[in-house]
Amino acid sequence: MSNRLNRLIKSYAGYISIPWMKGLADEQRVLFAVYHKEDELKLRARVEEFRLATESAGHTWLELDITRLFPEWMASQKYREDYFEDPEDLEPKYKAFVRQSVEKLAEQIQAEADENTLVTLVGCGTLFGFASVSDFVKQLAAHVPGRLLVLFPGEYIDNGYRLLDARDGWGYQATAITADN
Repeated sequence: MSNRLNRLIKSYAGYISIPWMKGLADEQRVLFAVYHKEDELKLRARVEEFRLATESAGHTWLELDITRLFPEWMASQKYREDYFEDPEDLEPKYKAFVRQSVEKLAEQIQAEADENTLVTLVGCGTLFGFASVSDFVKQLAAHVPGRLLVLFPGEYIDNGYRLLDARDGWGYQATAITADN
């Protein structure tokens, strides 16, 4: 199992050491490090290796862990108990969650990142069922001046991403980094 992560980290280190092109569209500056969902805890224990590879390539590192983003947002809602009585009515609330969360993260990015910074998104699996990862990443990428790395628990098959292998995937112009690159 750790062999897969070793290969993923090696693929990432090789990719991140390539000089960054300027003038790319937001989606083209996004990297997805795709790993098996069952490797989530092992990957989290090895995030430091991604940071070291990034810094060895001459880039700065900014880690954004969104694991607790949704529960913290929900806890701040005045009518949170009412939301759970009728979950079907939550779709508009989830869109507000994404928008507000991206705004909050964008403030941190603006304060701490520049064109040489790799912003790393950890914990995107926790968005499952509440928000579209593709929509979240698309909105967040607009605020990242350098590159955005999404640590992605799922699959990458035929230019499509599937979060947690649980539903149909989506196409995205990001660069996929896998254990098999």
